[in-house]
Amino acid sequence: MQETKLPIYWTRALMIAGIVTIFPTTSTAHSPPNIGNNTMADHPYVGMWVTADGIIRHELLPNNRYDEARGERESAYQGRYRVTDNYIEYWDDTGFTADGEFIDDVLYHAGMVLYRKE
Repeated sequence: MQETKLPIYWTRALMIAGIVTIFPTTSTAHSPPNIGNNTMADHPYVGMWVTADGIIRHELLPNNRYDEARGERESAYQGRYRVTDNYIEYWDDTGFTADGEFIDDVLYHAGMVLYRKE
């Protein structure tokens, strides 16, 4: 039997809608990659991403680091990230991992929808 893998945003949409899926969750992100001096200075996704209400502000820095603010709390989460095509993986400094996907210049991350701040 061939495994069917839905895009990340579909899996999250199904979960948010309360629909139980039988698709296995897999993650290859257990520890930060050895990024070295590979910077993202010219990458199109570098910059500030915010939720529609402005409460979550997620900044992708050119040095492969991110800084996320929540409400009044600046730097609520910080860590490393890596972008492969339109897929992003996060390794937070506190030890947890997350991922997301960029679709039509919108970032779908951890159940949130973030838009590029101009």
